[in-house]
Amino acid sequence: VQLQAFGGGLVQAGGSLRLSCAASGRSLTSYDMGWARQAPGKAREVVAAISWIGGSTYYPDSVKGRFTISRDNAKNTVYLQMNSLKPEDTAVYYCSARRAGEIGVRPYEYDYWGQGTLVTVSS
Repeated sequence: VQLQAFGGGLVQAGGSLRLSCAASGRSLTSYDMGWARQAPGKAREVVAAISWIGGSTYYPDSVKGRFTISRDNAKNTVYLQMNSLKPEDTAVYYCSARRAGEIGVRPYEYDYWGQGTLVTVSS
């Protein structure tokens, strides 16, 4: 499956952005999906994950209550709504896919990655 993320940009602290991840090559119904981010000098971290049917989600404490992952399997697209953005959310954001099973909470658990989209939050 090929993944393409878009929707990043520059936003002021407290603002919102919505990232989208479009998939091609295979139906996303075979995959649990995730969003991860990587800031300069830091390890990549999963910030949201969703099961193949959307019934289960995961968020680390750093984004819980501010980020929401969703998916539209009919459109083969996954979304990340980011609200109340903080400067520490600045990073390159990647969408990812893993074969359906348990949702992944670590980057190594994912099989496919899209190119990243840069999110910059100014203070």
